[in-house]
Amino acid sequence: MEQARSRRAEGSAETCAADARTEAAGAPPRPRAGDEVRERGAAVGSTRGEHTHSEPPIPRPRLEEGPLAERSALGGLPGAGQGSFGGVPSGDGGRRPAVQRASVRGQILDALRTALVEGELTPGEVYSAPVLAERFGVSATPVREAMQQLALEGAVEVVPNRGFRVAVRGARELAELAEIRALIEVPVMLRLARTVPAERWAGLRPLAEATVRAASSGCRATYAESDRAFHRAVLALAGNEQLVRIAEDLHRRAQWPLVGGPATPGRAELLADAAEHTALLDALAAQDLAVVQSLVREHFAGAA
Repeated sequence: MEQARSRRAEGSAETCAADARTEAAGAPPRPRAGDEVRERGAAVGSTRGEHTHSEPPIPRPRLEEGPLAERSALGGLPGAGQGSFGGVPSGDGGRRPAVQRASVRGQILDALRTALVEGELTPGEVYSAPVLAERFGVSATPVREAMQQLALEGAVEVVPNRGFRVAVRGARELAELAEIRALIEVPVMLRLARTVPAERWAGLRPLAEATVRAASSGCRATYAESDRAFHRAVLALAGNEQLVRIAEDLHRRAQWPLVGGPATPGRAELLADAAEHTALLDALAAQDLAVVQSLVREHFAGAA
């Protein structure tokens, strides 16, 4: 028996050493205990209540600035170079770094959020985690976790035995979000206008200019990210982290496209929205409270 245990130990050591040599050479490691179970679990997503037949085609949203690029450490992203679910070259002609295991859930979440903003995940349609996972080239677990987060944010809803349905939003919901944002942020900005010195507002001008550059690209997702960054920086001057988090959640919801509403804003609309950021900074620095209040309310009501 001692000899049998010794042989098993030696075999285990040889397997680990072989895996280490294989991984060092860049090839995928040999399957380990539990891998087969996890893979089998991802493959049978339908038995967990996620049917994948008759599902709408998975979109390939653009993510030139997005997080999922090049090839994944989990085996590679299918369709490289063809959209957000594949790889794209970086702006300097190189390739973006591979997706890391520890951050794959967050990167998938970012990619799905971008697809929502771009309207490439169709409102009212149901998407299953296993099918999305296959497109990402990962297991269903991080995709399911990302979709659960989107459900908490109100972007999708869980459909038992099927997957996740993209929320359908109308003009009334957008108006309600604008009203709530104004109720929260207008008093804060008026207080900041009275207390923050002009030089602090000057320090935020690069962020306002960044929104103009993003608007010039015509990419709604790129502009949405820079728009949130600007508003986040303004509210951060209040020193209330909870306020910043709540306001950003409302802001993100307001950026999702409407169903049956106006067409997705183009470059001209985005540029007009971005120009209001510079005007707001001018009014804040001048402590012109009436203009600050008017600009903020109009900006929320006509948010791109």
